[in-house]
Amino acid sequence: MPTHSVLFPVLLAAAGLWAQTPKYGVGRAPSPEEIRALGIIVAPDGTGLPEGSGTAIEGREVFSSRCAKCHGAKGEGGDAPALAGGQGTLNTPKPRKTVGSFWPYAPTLWDYIHRAMPFHEPGQLSHSQVYAVVAYILHLNGIAGEKQVMNAKTLPKVRMPNRNGFVADPRPDVGRIQK
Repeated sequence: MPTHSVLFPVLLAAAGLWAQTPKYGVGRAPSPEEIRALGIIVAPDGTGLPEGSGTAIEGREVFSSRCAKCHGAKGEGGDAPALAGGQGTLNTPKPRKTVGSFWPYAPTLWDYIHRAMPFHEPGQLSHSQVYAVVAYILHLNGIAGEKQVMNAKTLPKVRMPNRNGFVADPRPDVGRIQK
């Protein structure tokens, strides 16, 4: 008859194997369309941006209904980080890293919002809604005009205030940053 010192590790191993079975009874496999929609890869230079367009005027409505609960009505922050403000604070004792003060490339904002926002239902915004929200966030930061159209051609041309605020990585295996 096995002793407790032998039986315990056997039971522990069995429990570990049982916990790794793939049948959890939650979620579902993504459809091919969902995989394609989230499989968009957008580079800092705008390569990969899809069709669609939006303005800050259109984005204000989407932001109000889908983003403001966490980020504040004017992007000032709340339960989630602030998206607006902070310009000129990066070299101070209390830097505010926002889209307007820290982000170097506007297309990466589109990519992040498309992939990860809204937090509780990522990937649910249409491409035009994402462009509109990006336009609104850029407008809140004084980077884009209220009626300025953001799309695959105009967004890469937006010059972010901190575009040159990063130091190139000198390691030979990471490649060179193109400006």
